[in-house]
Amino acid sequence: MAKDLNSSVQDLIADAALRKRIDLKKYVTDTVGLPTLNDILKELAKPGLDPRGEAKAFSFAENVKTIDDLYPGMVLPGIINNITNFGVFVDIGVKESGLVHVSQIANKFVKNPADVVSLHQEVLVKVLEIDHARGRVQLTMKNV
Repeated sequence: MAKDLNSSVQDLIADAALRKRIDLKKYVTDTVGLPTLNDILKELAKPGLDPRGEAKAFSFAENVKTIDDLYPGMVLPGIINNITNFGVFVDIGVKESGLVHVSQIANKFVKNPADVVSLHQEVLVKVLEIDHARGRVQLTMKNV
């Protein structure tokens, strides 16, 4: 039965005449409107095409595996994994996320870090200080 359903769906996707016979108004709800259903129907006409475009691959610095591999002045790629009132935490590929204090986010005054950066944003950071005993890394996004 699943094979028959799958075959019917593939026929619908491939056949423009069948798609035109669908009465989209029957499927409008409080949360799904006619414009959305029209967009879905348009995308069905392009099977196999991913409308999201190309995904960009991200990689951490290959030579950095632990906090001991870091040194002040080192520039690293990272991903923001937490935003607080006092700054942002950036995953730089080691166990400990580094902190970019709010004063180190931009070359201008930043009142709210969320106004300047977003969660999961890819950033370049520079290592300012490493506290090996406490497992803390201070970073900056200024002039990187």
